[in-house]
Amino acid sequence: MFSGIIEGMATVMAIEKDQENVNFTFRSPLGSQLKPAESLAHNGVCLTIVTVKGDTYTTTAMRETLQKTNLGDLHIGDEVNVERPLAVSARLDGHIVQGHVDETAVCTNVEDAEGSYIYTFEYPLNHEMARKGYFCVDKGSVTVNGVSLTVCNPTDNTFQVNIIPFTYEHTNFHAIKPGTRVNIEFDILGKLVSRLHHFETD
Repeated sequence: MFSGIIEGMATVMAIEKDQENVNFTFRSPLGSQLKPAESLAHNGVCLTIVTVKGDTYTTTAMRETLQKTNLGDLHIGDEVNVERPLAVSARLDGHIVQGHVDETAVCTNVEDAEGSYIYTFEYPLNHEMARKGYFCVDKGSVTVNGVSLTVCNPTDNTFQVNIIPFTYEHTNFHAIKPGTRVNIEFDILGKLVSRLHHFETD
């Protein structure tokens, strides 16, 4: 489990296809603190550390992960947001994040708000998925590329988030522009409530 509070960024150093899987090698200040078999969220995707060498490490993404997230869009030199799993004794500064990306969204607009930035994202409209809790609510939580954020001005398939300078500089939000595809994870509480409602109405 994660909190959506990004600890740093990792740079893609190598990409190697292995049948239907892809092995990504990253360099990160966190690299020397990692061990094989540990989990680490990359742009909100929980991946297992396979090998570690100094400040570099390798993870493997299977076909389903590549299809449902933006990891398949990565190129050598790209940066991803990284976060280690939440310690049981830690404060929950963000919100409950599973590291299981629900789908991708596309940035449609970036507005300079005179000191901060307003990003607009759009995801596919799917009423069946919405009935299962895959949607955004005003002032609720959403995870974008692993970053815990507060939702503003949601519609059926769009939402906005406000990004302060610190987040802009210390995550890969500074690289997001109109047309950029991002990973999103909807709030688990909404999914649980929707699932419970399903059984109550049967």
